[in-house]
Amino acid sequence: MSAPTPAGPRVSPVFVGRQAELAELLRAAEAADDGDPQAVLVRGEAGVGKTRLVGELLRSLEARAAVAAVGGCVELGGDGLPFAPFSEALRVLWQRLPDEVRTASAGHEDLLARILPDPEGAASADQRDDDVTRLFELTTRVLERLAADRLVVLVVEDLHWADASTRNLLSYLFRTRRRGRLLLLGTYRSDDIDHRHPLRPLLAELGRLRSVRRVALPRFTRGEVGGQLAGILGTPPDPAVLDEVFARSDGNAFFVEELAAGGRDHPGTGLQDLHDLRDVLLPRLESLPETSQHILRTAAEGGAATGYALLREVTGLPEDELIEGLRAAVLAQVLVPEPGGSDYRFRHSLVRETVSETLLPGERALINRRYAKALEADPTLVPAVELSCRLARHWHAAQDSVKALRMSVTAAEEARHCYAYTEQLWHLERALQLWDRVPDEARAALPAPRCPQTYPSRNLAHQGPGQDESGPDSSGPTRLDLLATATVAALHGGNLDRALALTDSALEALPPENWPFRLHAAWFWTQRSRVVQGLNRGDGWHELETARKLTDGLTPTPVHADVLVHIANWSAVHRPGPANRAAADQAVRYAAAVGAEALELHARMTRCLLDAETDADGTGISELYEVRRRAEELGELGIAGRANQNLPSILEGMGHSEEAVAAADHGIALCRSLGLGDHEAWVHSNKAISLFSLGRWAESEAALDEAAAVARSHLPRWTFAARRAYHLLHRGDADGAARQLALADELRGTERLRTQLQVALSHCTMEIAAGQGRLADARAEFLRADAAGLTTGPVRWSLPLLRTAAAVEAEARGSASLDGPSPDVLAAIRRAAGRLDAVFPVWAGYERLLQAELGRAEGDDDPALWSRAVAAFATVDRPYESAAALHGEGRALLAGNQRRAAALDRLGRARRIATGLGAGLLLADVEAAMRRAGTDPAEEQDPTPPATAAAAASTATGGEPAPFGLTPRESEVLGLVAKGYSNRRISEELYISQKTTSTHVSNILAKLGASSRTEAAAMAHRHGLPPSP
Repeated sequence: MSAPTPAGPRVSPVFVGRQAELAELLRAAEAADDGDPQAVLVRGEAGVGKTRLVGELLRSLEARAAVAAVGGCVELGGDGLPFAPFSEALRVLWQRLPDEVRTASAGHEDLLARILPDPEGAASADQRDDDVTRLFELTTRVLERLAADRLVVLVVEDLHWADASTRNLLSYLFRTRRRGRLLLLGTYRSDDIDHRHPLRPLLAELGRLRSVRRVALPRFTRGEVGGQLAGILGTPPDPAVLDEVFARSDGNAFFVEELAAGGRDHPGTGLQDLHDLRDVLLPRLESLPETSQHILRTAAEGGAATGYALLREVTGLPEDELIEGLRAAVLAQVLVPEPGGSDYRFRHSLVRETVSETLLPGERALINRRYAKALEADPTLVPAVELSCRLARHWHAAQDSVKALRMSVTAAEEARHCYAYTEQLWHLERALQLWDRVPDEARAALPAPRCPQTYPSRNLAHQGPGQDESGPDSSGPTRLDLLATATVAALHGGNLDRALALTDSALEALPPENWPFRLHAAWFWTQRSRVVQGLNRGDGWHELETARKLTDGLTPTPVHADVLVHIANWSAVHRPGPANRAAADQAVRYAAAVGAEALELHARMTRCLLDAETDADGTGISELYEVRRRAEELGELGIAGRANQNLPSILEGMGHSEEAVAAADHGIALCRSLGLGDHEAWVHSNKAISLFSLGRWAESEAALDEAAAVARSHLPRWTFAARRAYHLLHRGDADGAARQLALADELRGTERLRTQLQVALSHCTMEIAAGQGRLADARAEFLRADAAGLTTGPVRWSLPLLRTAAAVEAEARGSASLDGPSPDVLAAIRRAAGRLDAVFPVWAGYERLLQAELGRAEGDDDPALWSRAVAAFATVDRPYESAAALHGEGRALLAGNQRRAAALDRLGRARRIATGLGAGLLLADVEAAMRRAGTDPAEEQDPTPPATAAAAASTATGGEPAPFGLTPRESEVLGLVAKGYSNRRISEELYISQKTTSTHVSNILAKLGASSRTEAAAMAHRHGLPPSP
């Protein structure tokens, strides 16, 4: 055969069409370059030109000195390499900006090495299951650091092939990008995404984010096909040829290229004979030398790209023949060499798919066997991170069950090491499918996977009643071991349905009467409890009770401790209160007895939660501080995150709001440094509640902004949305609050809420209904909550709800929509209140508010009851409640025609506090009462100057006012404004979002009465306000 000659161009050198789509991408890049991170999804059918569009974008950005990193997903089915595109892209960034990657990942190099094998070192063997959140946060931090001084473009191509770990990380990046000149861009085949495709849930999730741009690539028009053909052929096409190509290709750019090249290179082939892509490609492939065809068939089973050395070993060709065969394939533009390496890939995945479809079953198995043998003989032929995954796939395709099982178990363990839990699950499920196909000796020779924490070890697995017996020794894992490991992988990967199926499969093989495996059964029942709660298919108590009974009479083990800790946690959530403390005490004792310190810390924390409502002497809170310290010392991230999340909440429940804010600040710093995104979000939310209690409402709203910015899952986002509804209501926007609560309800979906969240939701629903004048709806919500047991505690949630219910009944006295207060409702309120024990002063104050409201509802609006409430809140820092009590006292005095001057004094004080807080709803009620007394609030002499009205809440309750009524955070922001900082720089300096900064600046201008930033800065200097440190 004659030497191959170079073919004409298959790709048009002229970029055709796509001007609108390119302009949209350039706008996103420009916004990113201005410091507003952007995310874009580009979709289109296979061959429509997605890669060409991205390439044109990157060429257009060269003038901006942008740093681009492109990573492609690998088509390997369930064997997908975890984080493959991110490994590829981060490697590019490492090569271009090594010093900055080192700086950004300092102290966490071993963590980043899970997805970016460090050329300077190996990943640490130490690993915690909750490190995956830290890995995601670290990746975000690295990208933001690199994008601080330049535009960084991260492209992930072929998302339709993305492994689950890549999808999870991409979702995290799309949702949590906060600052930096960063553009994230993903491409995917729209024609591959049916309703069962694993990418579909991610696309649906991203579809709800308004911040994600979407670019759809349609097929070419006839004119655009003509332009493409002119570029390929070097001359405008004959109209008849254009018509034929356009009709056959239907405007698909890749199909146009192949039709044009086929017509040019093989003039004898008529276009009318070409019906699909195979008709176009096969004649060209069959015209290649037999050696080249052999190479292509081999390469088609090697994945997206195959190295020269590996092709040499698998094809078995002499080197000269291999080179000539590759040359012909490259000149025909079927294969393309990878830049800067020795790998070869197909010019388009559609070509590889066409070649793969021509393989016979036996031929495919033979090629895969050759790949597997070559890699076993020389593992250096592929990157180390790919070896086990490739071997598992090749041996399985070669139909060698023994070796496929072994490599699947190995690949699963390596996937776990990279936090790729969905891929770990995939490999383990393949191993379970192969389990019965291999002999016992092959199973005994398997490497043992890392079994989950607290799972029964071999020497504990065969206990009978009251004794320890060692079961038969086996060097390899059992099927139960694989089921347990797969269950935990499914839990970590969020695949709860599979976790339920796996636990059920294990329990079917483990009847409770089987003594040698009672600990295994108890462990699986405990996991099943977690799963059914997560799926909202039950409360999980039956499963925990079954697990507890299975461990009765056995020597204490970590399984016992684990079961008891789960029971104690369940009690803290479903039946909070000291009555269930015994379960936590027992869990602490068992965990300490078996040396399971992590479980002991969990149990101690749960005990603190159960004691929270009765911890008058502070013993429990002191223990919680110690648990937090010890967890941080041990590096137990999950426990540290939980402790930092719960501590501010418990302190707030005790009325120690200032201390709660300080504890929250500690927790935020820790969670941020460790990448515990959801824990950090909850801590921000708890801080927001305490700031609201302290009357620092603008700061509270800013804290909610920060919480939403870092939250990863739906439940915290729902909570923040509901909390915003509460803020809007008290600001005076009842309709806006109702809309916000409806949005929160959409975010919640079918999520099963913990008791305290159910109480908070019910309370917010009642308040909004009352604020809109829908008293009947508010009453109905109370009756529903009472029937559901939401009025029985915890005190900090149930008592405010009861106070609102009493206020609704009081308002019913003059309501046209209700026939006066309901005796049954009032009786229910009193019964519920009688069951609550208010230990802390702040809740004693609420009890007095409740009694005053009940008196009003029953026709005895006694000023003395309100005065007692005013006195109670004078001892705690609760400005809003103080104002509400003052309003009640003033209103009662007026209603009884008593001491008009005293009444107006109380209403005036309430008005000043409400004005300072921005409490529009309460302010409207107070001013209405003043008007009924014949006083115009607008003419009321206010001893507090307007500029310091925001500080009235503080002065009215004994605190020191801040200059101009600025909150501490606003003072910080003003100091930076005075230095000339932009909003973006302030955001980076204070670690807050630009939206939050903008809100602070607006509030500052309003409080200072300044018309511009310059005027605000001048006032700051003139009044000697301190700059931000």
